[in-house]
Amino acid sequence: MISQNLVDAFNDQIAFEIHSALIYKAMQAYFEAEDFPGMANWMNVQFQEEMSHAEKLFNFVCEAGGRAKMLAMEEPRNQYSSPLEAFETALAHEQIVTARISNLMELAQAEKSHAAQIELQWFITEQVEEEASAGLIIKKLKMIEGDGRGLLLIDQELGQRVFTPIATA
Repeated sequence: MISQNLVDAFNDQIAFEIHSALIYKAMQAYFEAEDFPGMANWMNVQFQEEMSHAEKLFNFVCEAGGRAKMLAMEEPRNQYSSPLEAFETALAHEQIVTARISNLMELAQAEKSHAAQIELQWFITEQVEEEASAGLIIKKLKMIEGDGRGLLLIDQELGQRVFTPIATA
């Protein structure tokens, strides 16, 4: 059984993961409008990943005997000045997610909820990959300094990304 305190914290994170998905869907729309289909694809894969993260947390709450709830969210930002700004925003957002997951882990540790800690370990590992991925794209975008040919190459590369569903035990 999971404490109500942890249920509330997990429900808040579920909402945040769904909000994260909407942020990435809005970024996808930005890239579609700017004719960067590869970057739009990358953001769509991010959208799918964030939705799967929300689902993973939702299932954990239900399986642990808690009551999952859908909470209100704010409208995501819909416009960026450049691909670099969009990816810098994505990285900053992932850093917030990392901090939130770390705080959840600290709560699970304080409450001695081993099941919650095990669930959250997957997310901690995932966040390392999330930040590294966005960080590498930012480095590449800075390297080309807005050169159109470089942007097209990066766009083509990001178009190759494919969503891989979370493996279930």
